Amino acid sequence: MILQRNLLVMKVDEIVEKLIEKHLKVTPQRIAILEAIIKLNNHPTADNIIEYIRKNHPNIATATVYKVLDALTENELVKRVKTDADIMRYDAIMENHHHLYCSESDRIEDYLDEELNQLIGEHLIRKGIPGFKIEDVRLQIIGKFLKRK
Repeated sequence: MILQRNLLVMKVDEIVEKLIEKHLKVTPQRIAILEAIIKLNNHPTADNIIEYIRKNHPNIATATVYKVLDALTENELVKRVKTDADIMRYDAIMENHHHLYCSESDRIEDYLDEELNQLIGEHLIRKGIPGFKIEDVRLQIIGKFLKRK
C-alpha cells in the first residue's frame, strides 16, 4: 500500500514541539527547513528545499540549510534517501516504510507493507548475518510507475 503522508497538515507549533522533544534549539531556519520537507511531500533534495524556503526566507544561507539537514537527520527528525542516481533526498516520515523508486523519472513514493516487514524480519532472525547487527531494514523497490487511469 502506498503510504499517505499525514504530515502535510503539520502546523508550525507541532514542528516546534518536535524540535523541543529532540532538545534542539528552535530557530526560524530549522522550522522553515523541516516545514519545507513536510510540505514539499516528495522526498526533496537539498536544492528543492533551498528553492522552496528562499521564497519566504531569502536570507537563509545554503550552508545553513545543509547544517540544519545534518542536524535533523542526526536527531532522527528526517531520514536521508539516496536514489539510484546517487541523489540525496530527505523524508520526514520516520515510521518504518520502504520506497518505490521510478527509474525513469527519479520519483519516490512511500510504500508500507506490514506483511513484507514481518517476512523480512522473520527471515533475518532465522538466517542471521554472522558478525553483523541489523539496526534497520529499508527496501528501495526499483521500477516504473504505470500511468494511472
